[in-house]
Amino acid sequence: MILPLFLPLFLVSSITLIPTAQSKLSLNYYSNTCPAFLDVVQQIITDKQLAAPTTAAATLRLFFHDCMVGGCDASLLISSTSSNNAERDADDNRSLPGDGFDVIVRAKTALELRCPGIVSCADILAVATRDLVTMVGGPFYDVRLGRKDSFTSHAIDVKGHLATPNMSITEIINIFASRGLDVKDMVALSGAHTIGFSHCSQFSHRIFNFSKSSQFDPSLNPKFARELQKLCANYTKDEEMSAFNDVMTPGKFDNMYYSNLQKGLGVLVSDQALASDPRAKPFVDLYAANQTAFFRDFAHAMEKVSVFSVKTGKKGEVRHRCDASNNPQAS
Repeated sequence: MILPLFLPLFLVSSITLIPTAQSKLSLNYYSNTCPAFLDVVQQIITDKQLAAPTTAAATLRLFFHDCMVGGCDASLLISSTSSNNAERDADDNRSLPGDGFDVIVRAKTALELRCPGIVSCADILAVATRDLVTMVGGPFYDVRLGRKDSFTSHAIDVKGHLATPNMSITEIINIFASRGLDVKDMVALSGAHTIGFSHCSQFSHRIFNFSKSSQFDPSLNPKFARELQKLCANYTKDEEMSAFNDVMTPGKFDNMYYSNLQKGLGVLVSDQALASDPRAKPFVDLYAANQTAFFRDFAHAMEKVSVFSVKTGKKGEVRHRCDASNNPQAS
């Protein structure tokens, strides 16, 4: 009669011992199979960033767009084929800068020469992103390794999983919440816009014919709005025209982004809205006043993002090249 009382406890204990994909990741995953991994990535990203200073922002954006759609599995790196439209060609990804893709391809090529078939593209992307953030002044954070690459990539999977510039704060909060990220995480991760740029087409509605009573969005600093109007005057003829997201220190990863929002210097409407939304504003104010707090929370949030829905074991593969699965017919 006593045995049934113990049986449920045994079952619960057994369940808790089942390893999750995240638990299979480790900091020293390649210490024996590819000990040069971190050094190779560091050399590649250093050379690339020095040659093309937009690389850090491009790679960081690539990392987000990959992880938020199906997890951190490098599915975004797969190229489309005649029979499949891949994630990178979805509408929300077409403006991704080429420097981000290029630095990962360079790192993968170098690693295939040193440790063929060992290091996944997903791990390269995660580490390259961390190292580039650190290189331009941001915080260092641990990246656990052992991710596998996805077998497939489909553009149809992207819609609704990425925050876009014209979404409401509530919509963005909900997208992040579906990934286990709270409002603090969302505001901290938005600080990634302290580097990088946005195309004029993404914020043109804020600076041209905003309403019957105002040429530009009144939440914008008036002088800043007029400068943006000058900068983007011919944006319909030149789709590449853009503005830095952080107009004060665009090449440095710091907390200036939040100070800018307090002054009406947010380029994207979704950025500027953070400074007035009652759920987000306390964190904007905290990070504007305390860079240490921003770096701490950004690093913590990045660690959370980096293990979202990772694939391990037979659920993924180590691609020979990042732009195609090992079995192209499967993608």
